[in-house]
Amino acid sequence: MTERKPLGVNFETWVDRQIREAAERGAFDGLPGAGKPLPGEGEPYEEMWWIKQKLHSEGLSFPLPGTLALRKKAEEARGAAAEARSEDEVRRIIGEINEEIVEGHRKALSGPPLNLMPFDVEEAVRDWRDRHPVREETPEPAPPRRRRGLFGRFRRRG
Repeated sequence: MTERKPLGVNFETWVDRQIREAAERGAFDGLPGAGKPLPGEGEPYEEMWWIKQKLHSEGLSFPLPGTLALRKKAEEARGAAAEARSEDEVRRIIGEINEEIVEGHRKALSGPPLNLMPFDVEEAVRDWRDRHPVREETPEPAPPRRRRGLFGRFRRRG
């Protein structure tokens, strides 16, 4: 334990002296992470960073309340429908999430109010069509016509 701050000494000066003396004694030599950048340096500040770090280090996760998890799943489904390969796939994706939304309204899911209605399947298909216009196939060029000479027209046939 360190000594108490003497009266009349500026706090910052006293702390700086404590740190300098500890460094002179070698108290900071060989610490893990010495010379390495601080973790998270340059990343945006998150208010609950320490909770997220603790959950990550313990291998735990914090499940979302039921209504928020369903909202997240619905947004992911809309994204997947926009990237689908066919109209049938769009209909399948939107149909499946609609069933889950209806079931979510039936159950008393935890969390804030659901405020989520089933998606309009036909509107999702129209949006998909707008993003994926039908490419008309260009017809193959006709084979070149055989040209006849000037007198070829007048030849007798037969």
